[in-house]
Amino acid sequence: MQSRLFTLDFSAFGGDYTIPAPSYFVLLLVGFLFATIMGCLWAKRVGQDPDVVVDLGLAMLLAGVAGGRLLHVFADGYFWDYVHLCTDPSKVNWEVTRTECLSTYDGIWNAVQGVCKPKKADCLAWAKFYGGGFAYYGGFIGASATAWYLLKADRFPFWKAADMAGMVVPIGLVFGRLGCTLAGCCFGKVWDSSWALSFPGHSPASEAQWKDKLLRAPSEASLAVHPTQLYESAAALAIAAFLILHLHGRKRYDGQVFLAFMALYAAARFVIEFFRDDDRGAFLGLSTSQLIGVLLIAAGAYFHTRLIKSAAAPRELAPPSALP
Repeated sequence: MQSRLFTLDFSAFGGDYTIPAPSYFVLLLVGFLFATIMGCLWAKRVGQDPDVVVDLGLAMLLAGVAGGRLLHVFADGYFWDYVHLCTDPSKVNWEVTRTECLSTYDGIWNAVQGVCKPKKADCLAWAKFYGGGFAYYGGFIGASATAWYLLKADRFPFWKAADMAGMVVPIGLVFGRLGCTLAGCCFGKVWDSSWALSFPGHSPASEAQWKDKLLRAPSEASLAVHPTQLYESAAALAIAAFLILHLHGRKRYDGQVFLAFMALYAAARFVIEFFRDDDRGAFLGLSTSQLIGVLLIAAGAYFHTRLIKSAAAPRELAPPSALP
């Protein structure tokens, strides 16, 4: 695990100022740049303005980060922690060691309860995305809504652009989930296999297993777990290959590639969720991502039915012009 790839040092400009570069964000940006470049090449090929794709990509990146953060806040099980951190910090319990409480979290150690308490209220904690905490589907929904609005405003053919996104987004997901592997988030359930992964101490997996009494201390390496990040990365790569090499050249209507991506990813994610063991929120025995995936598959089926009927409908012939 390598949660930080490098650190930018600006001390040469005066002061002691550094910016860490988390693995997840670096690979997320790599995926974004790759998708944007592919989108520009596609726009030139179909006779559209590449500048629209660049502007759209930047807007979708910002909307995706905001949407992913908001879904994490509301659906991943931390909502009341964020509320209490603003209104009554005494109700917030951070289950960490005393050493971590005093150093990493800069909190107050409660020896009676054996938990860490925040020193002061922080009403903007929910917005601090750079501290980690995202939900992919929130980003997907936020970015998609932004794309629909901007493409309509620019009179850019929406479903054609959606098909482009359907081919490049899964490639971006490949990079994103590799970043998750390096960061140690989105980990799987304990698995006794030579294919399993073990994360170092103080990783999300180690800390979760310590809270579950599976480890004596969070500084210990985690028990071997399912490499669910790599499962999803491989699934996204397979989906991208199928859409680019097979479906795109055989599509029957604009939007088919995007709808296929949406359904295939939702189905793959639904299965992978059963092997994950991180906090994601749950309802009716299913995770938030599984519930959203079911809704997206249903939405995909609905739009597929509409669009394929529109493509198959015979066009009305114009009346013949009068002979001279």
